[in-house]
Amino acid sequence: MIEAIAWKYRTGAAWREIPAERFGPWQTAYERQTRWSEDGTWARLFAAAQADADARGELDWLVSADSSLVRVHQHGAAARRIGGNAATAPGPVSCPDTLTGGLVE
Repeated sequence: MIEAIAWKYRTGAAWREIPAERFGPWQTAYERQTRWSEDGTWARLFAAAQADADARGELDWLVSADSSLVRVHQHGAAARRIGGNAATAPGPVSCPDTLTGGLVE
């Protein structure tokens, strides 16, 4: 059953596309994955495997993050834009200068 669940996530396929001749009914794999997620079985298995690997010195805890991993906040994604998106926005916009009464570019 774990192989069927791993196959589904490795391939990115829908649950109904799990090969029945190899893994059995897709409903069984789906129900097992859902139950194990809800009751914390997956979290306990991961924690145990991680602790074992760490005890053997097989884990490298170095993490690297760059701007390609950063996403905009959900409320910022739909922010109103003036002039389209950044790629098609026009150059500097003239605005009134409140001190001199003229336009500043």
